[in-house]
Amino acid sequence: MRYEGSVYRPPSEARSYILQCTVGCTHNRCTFCSMYKDKKYHVRDLEEILADIRMAKQYYGDLNKVFLADGDALAMETADLIKILSTLYQSFPSLKHVGIYASPDSILNKDRDELKALRDAGITIAYLGVETGDHQLLIDIRKGVTYEEMVEAGLKIREAGILLSVTILLGLAGRTPQAAEHAQNTAQILNEINPDYIGALTLMLEPQTELYRRMQRGEFELPGPFEILDELRIIIQGLELQGTEFRSNHASNYLPIRGRLPDDKQKMLDLINNIIKKNDRSYLRPDYLRAL
Repeated sequence: MRYEGSVYRPPSEARSYILQCTVGCTHNRCTFCSMYKDKKYHVRDLEEILADIRMAKQYYGDLNKVFLADGDALAMETADLIKILSTLYQSFPSLKHVGIYASPDSILNKDRDELKALRDAGITIAYLGVETGDHQLLIDIRKGVTYEEMVEAGLKIREAGILLSVTILLGLAGRTPQAAEHAQNTAQILNEINPDYIGALTLMLEPQTELYRRMQRGEFELPGPFEILDELRIIIQGLELQGTEFRSNHASNYLPIRGRLPDDKQKMLDLINNIIKKNDRSYLRPDYLRAL
């Protein structure tokens, strides 16, 4: 398979064939993200993408899961995406799942009919980086959209009938009083979007990022494990969702938990509260394991 630069995918796409449709990220200005700093965004030639599908067919024979990379494949022309999807489903009779990263801008730039057409063509799930529901923090991290625009983007995906998985970032406000507001407002934005899946990640600073440079200058301080757990507690406490799966089992997290809301809400809260109350680090992943 042919890939340009480092390729990333959500944890739940671990067993998917990754098809690189675009290179890099259309936005690529978030202060916390290092994923695509070595790339300039561009769309791969459609014929090359279709040739990659033919190669995958020869190599794998059949597939049931595909993920369309890079960071914002949804930004492609809708007609080209539909052609790619049609070729995938024709090539792989067992294909039942096609996931895609989607920036809020790329969602907002497509009308509802386009998103429904992509659902009908076989997009099953979109992954959206919400990060935070705090208005000022969205500006500070240069996310490029407002709270209201983020909600609109999430709802457009849901209304199109595409499953929505969102990520949020614990620790994004640093060791400041704003951390509690970040957590409270993040619960609020999740309630408004009502995603199918929520993935909580913990901020890990990479040297290529602006936030890392701010830390080096003494302008940003990473919260400790129990401060991160308190953010997680506040977020889960504030969630009023039906049927959403919540996960914090990414490698970056101190405490791997998983549950379905609202049924498992109290169980998750009881675990977090018990660990905080006892100041018990035995449940927490050590930093060296989180860095792997």
